[in-house]
Amino acid sequence: MAVAPRCNVQCNFCDRKFDCANESRPGVTTGVLKPLQALEYLVKVDQKVPNLAVVGIAGPGDPFANPKETMETLELVHAQYPEKLLCISSNGLCLLEYIPRLAELNVSHVTITVNAVDPVIGSQIYEWIYYDKKTYFGVEGAALLLQRQTESIKLLKHYGITVKINTVVVPRVNEHHIHEIAEYVANLGADVQNCIPLIPVEGTPFGVLYEPSASTMRTVRAKTSVHIKQMTHCARCRADAVGLLGDDKSAETKQYIPLVNKLSFVEKPYIAVTSNDGISINQHLGEVSSFWIYQLRKGNVELLEKRPVIFTGNSRWEDISDSLSDCAALLVSGIGPTPLEILKGKGLFVEAVEGPVKKHVEALFFGKSISQASLRLAGNCGTGGRCSGTGTGCS
Repeated sequence: MAVAPRCNVQCNFCDRKFDCANESRPGVTTGVLKPLQALEYLVKVDQKVPNLAVVGIAGPGDPFANPKETMETLELVHAQYPEKLLCISSNGLCLLEYIPRLAELNVSHVTITVNAVDPVIGSQIYEWIYYDKKTYFGVEGAALLLQRQTESIKLLKHYGITVKINTVVVPRVNEHHIHEIAEYVANLGADVQNCIPLIPVEGTPFGVLYEPSASTMRTVRAKTSVHIKQMTHCARCRADAVGLLGDDKSAETKQYIPLVNKLSFVEKPYIAVTSNDGISINQHLGEVSSFWIYQLRKGNVELLEKRPVIFTGNSRWEDISDSLSDCAALLVSGIGPTPLEILKGKGLFVEAVEGPVKKHVEALFFGKSISQASLRLAGNCGTGGRCSGTGTGCS
């Protein structure tokens, strides 16, 4: 169930997209659900898919970069379906503190992605690590991640939870290091390792590399199997996969994914947009100097005004929220986690989108969903070295 959009580690092979009909890989999903929506979706899927036994959360970001949504979803599912197995897939950075509660919820399997146990090699794989409100780079970041993964594996085994290790095999980077990872995690008590060949994704730093061949993967698994049992049937599933390996039901169950709730414009009649031209939604919230405010008048979408951004001191996001108190929704091209949480807490529907202003504003006014292809990961920027804006306005 895709309830965790944000991630606290930027891997050089990863590009999380909401949906692409031709892609089946981790980080891809049709849409991100809120916990109650996820439960609603599960109820319908459970009626459609016979013998549905396991419910998992694997992103599209990291479950524990989104701990509130993750834990609430697990609580809801466990309460309604106590017989179903629960599993989690994480990078392990912020997992540790939640392990005791996971054990109470009968989470039976936890997957941790460990791509290096040498911080020098890890520094080539991870662009940044975001932990405890600080961004770490290079060897320092990779060492911190390994430390947290190590502690998490030990505590998971203390609670008797099965631990699977995912390892992405990256040519020229960690390809000859995989057996060392296997030995390291085996000594910590991990139960099985899943060596996954790199999927070169266009636009990522590792997009120029190649996927390891079948013979290379056989050699890698032969060396690692000396230390730990190997899983060989992984299908590199999407974050919203449904069904069995070789019998994917995702396409059939897409129709059950809850649509965006229809907004009410009775008390808040307007929609705010961040744009530098009024044509495209093309500005990050942190760099806007004014909002374009739209209204629905006699069945037509009209520009009401350009409203200046006014704030004082450290209450920037609260002041912006107050200035949009007559708006039901805000559409931006990008937004960080702090303003997203504050604005949503004030009752404002916030969505990160790209594309024509008129098209998306009309969709909301007329009770339709914004097309999934236009949605972006709201609340994900500002958590590391990448920025969807100019990099000058959010701190």
